[in-house]
Amino acid sequence: MTTQADQLESMRQHALEIFQAAIIAVDPIEAILRYVKIVDDGLQIGEHRFAFKDYDRILVVGAGKAGAPMARALEDLLGDRIAEGVIVVKEGHGLPLARVRIHAASHPVPDQRGINGAEEILALVKDAGERDLVLCLISGGGSALLVAPAAGVTLEDKQEVTRLLLACGANIHEINTIRKHLSRAKGGGLARFAYPATVVSLILSDVIGDDLNVIASGPAVPDTSTFADTRQILEKYDIWEQVPPSVQSRIERGLKGDVADTPKAGDAVFERCFSELVGTNIQALKAAGLKAEGLGYRTLILSSTVEGEAREVVKVLTAVAKEVRGSGNPLSAPACILCGGETTVTIRGAGKGGRNQEFALASALVIDGMQNVVVLAGGTDGNDGPTDAAGAMADGRTLARARAKGLDPIDYLRRNDSYHFFQLLEDLVITGPTRTNVMDVYMLLVGSTEDR
Repeated sequence: MTTQADQLESMRQHALEIFQAAIIAVDPIEAILRYVKIVDDGLQIGEHRFAFKDYDRILVVGAGKAGAPMARALEDLLGDRIAEGVIVVKEGHGLPLARVRIHAASHPVPDQRGINGAEEILALVKDAGERDLVLCLISGGGSALLVAPAAGVTLEDKQEVTRLLLACGANIHEINTIRKHLSRAKGGGLARFAYPATVVSLILSDVIGDDLNVIASGPAVPDTSTFADTRQILEKYDIWEQVPPSVQSRIERGLKGDVADTPKAGDAVFERCFSELVGTNIQALKAAGLKAEGLGYRTLILSSTVEGEAREVVKVLTAVAKEVRGSGNPLSAPACILCGGETTVTIRGAGKGGRNQEFALASALVIDGMQNVVVLAGGTDGNDGPTDAAGAMADGRTLARARAKGLDPIDYLRRNDSYHFFQLLEDLVITGPTRTNVMDVYMLLVGSTEDR
């Protein structure tokens, strides 16, 4: 007879398999090759055709955690048609490449290596002309990696602003609005440098709603944000007085019109710019759903646009667990409820963790004692915050196991120390760098309560 304990262990294994299916579905190499093909002696990228005879050089540039496999896919496809290339990736996310140079840099707080890579990219595209085709590889993490501080702003200034924004709970749209207005490369800046070359951005989306001007801070697309937005965001989180004087000065000069704002729709620099989304969170969720169905679960995708404070979002997902168990709605058990997006965490303690680990810990408090209920929260990039874990997994026994070890889950949550909590329980989800990034996956499995 299969006991409930056996069922729970099986469900935990299923959760890991379902999460892995989500990651595989947004493999950057496969994503590029789905959308970029050689057809009739030219490149077919989505609905656009680029004849080789129209270009003297093909250049490859980019920034993001998935940059290396995206570049490898282009090298496999184009070979020596690529004249030159430069990309910036997160440290540990590189791969051997033949024609594209890699700069490894720090994420999410930028460093000098990011500046070195960004300056090399800007120099390369600035030299491009009308008969050059620039393939720009954009993926999650690109905003922190493509570091080209605006005049008067230092690397240390950008580092301090980044730390303040990450700690206050600002979402990625807000963070990237600030980044764009402190950069020469972001917010359409790369398009300015590359004009009049043709620029095609191949984009792996890591932001809610797949907003092109937010993904990696939109280096080659029109920006919709303004200097006024930056001031409003910094005041909203009560950190205006804490940002460096150089940052305050630049924003104030921008508000007065003394500093040009980022280029907007209709600007001539975008006349030869094209964009193609090659990977999204909903693709990952659909693949996860198919895997779950194959494992015997009734499956529902709630949303790929989840955002908000992690502890608050938890209340919605765990409420669904209670509803499934109590009324069989929206699905009867065995059920797999999936959603995706990117939550935030307002840091109040000095612990170690990330938004997904905090999501799992907050979930454990709510599902405590529920039979055969599993929650997994994981980042598709394999990195949750400043940790080596993608996320964590919790179930109805998590708190009992913690208490048996003398751990106080509420105290760990108060100190934002979810990493050490789950590390001691051996419930961290560790994938290593996946070299992709389409935000996070949140999974709820509700199984039968009967022994079989």
